[in-house]
Amino acid sequence: MTKRYQVVGIGNAIVDVLSHAEDGFLADHGIEKGIMQLIDRHRAVHLYGQTGPSVEVSGGSAANTIAGIAALGGRSAYVGKVKDDQLGAIFAHDLRAQGADYATPMAPAGAEEETGRCMIIVTPDGERSMNTYLGWSEYLSPADIDEAQMADTDWLFLEGYRFDGPDSHAAFARAIRAARGAGGRVSLTLSDPFCVERHRDAFRRMIVEDLDLLFCNRAELLSMYQTDDFDAALETAAREVDMLVCTESEHGAHVLHGGARAHAPTEPVKVVDATGAGDLFAAGYLWGITHGHPPLAAARMGNVAAGEVISHLGARPEADLRALFRARGLI
Repeated sequence: MTKRYQVVGIGNAIVDVLSHAEDGFLADHGIEKGIMQLIDRHRAVHLYGQTGPSVEVSGGSAANTIAGIAALGGRSAYVGKVKDDQLGAIFAHDLRAQGADYATPMAPAGAEEETGRCMIIVTPDGERSMNTYLGWSEYLSPADIDEAQMADTDWLFLEGYRFDGPDSHAAFARAIRAARGAGGRVSLTLSDPFCVERHRDAFRRMIVEDLDLLFCNRAELLSMYQTDDFDAALETAAREVDMLVCTESEHGAHVLHGGARAHAPTEPVKVVDATGAGDLFAAGYLWGITHGHPPLAAARMGNVAAGEVISHLGARPEADLRALFRARGLI
């Protein structure tokens, strides 16, 4: 029987505040380049006041992936917590307008914390440095997990960043039980090497016990297995999970599945903003495998989707991704 959803994602519901700055701005404000740092509400307000003109767009890693799948015409839904405030309304509207289902109850307007936001500073080389105030996204709990929805999806897509929260592990565990109990499969993105350092043991248990598909990039994989030997890390991960997809920016993606290893090259792209590259890669890949395409072809779709999103500001696609796939003979 066909399930209602092809992919349901769970993650941090965040509004991205994007601005451009020179490397000196990062140094002056103690921002480490190219990674995600967690900040509190006061620092978020301070950085907002220090940055130049900005663009506010709905973001969040798994939400970007789900929006990408919806833009491709896939049946997708998202679970993530926002507050009933201005940014929360923007987040919900943008995701639903893309075609994804979003029904997580909002925190009441009078609650102390606010909708989460990510201050993304984009330097001239296109690299993004993220400063994330989690706000209400941090308080996603098992009560927010609709087991019927989890049971009605082919794939569950979990965001590694969401492990930063008091009830995150319990929420993920409830979602995994419901999905797997109904024959669904589970995927995880490691999100960030520093996220891996914070949650390595929990990630490793999930990889071994619960996962069917792991998404990561080179730095995250090396951090996960605490080695500088990339090939050894790939081989170890491939023994622990049925399907592994590891991206290397402009060097393409490695796909390990069924004892075989393949490589999907990328096309040259002028990088405007690298925000969302991994998120849209996952969108293209998951759309591909849920529409009957083999893993290597799905990885090529992921590369095309990632290439589109880094060619402009913001982490949601602007072009017709299916048209881009079609132009390359992928569909």
